[in-house]
Amino acid sequence: MDINLAHLGAGLGAGISVIGAGLGIGKLAVAALEAGARQPEAMGDSRTTMIIAAALIEGVALFSLVICILLAVK
Repeated sequence: MDINLAHLGAGLGAGISVIGAGLGIGKLAVAALEAGARQPEAMGDSRTTMIIAAALIEGVALFSLVICILLAVK
């Protein structure tokens, strides 16, 4: 019984982390495109900042997925 609940918890955690990462990157992309539309000459700086932030968001999502996998196989 406990193993099934661990798998359920890991699956829910993985799903929530992926949804959160998707929403975060979507919001980041919208903000970067709006910034580029308002000031096209600053698009290079905005793109660099966006790539760094997207990498950090993906890193957190990957870390949470690893934790979920560890919980599932424990």
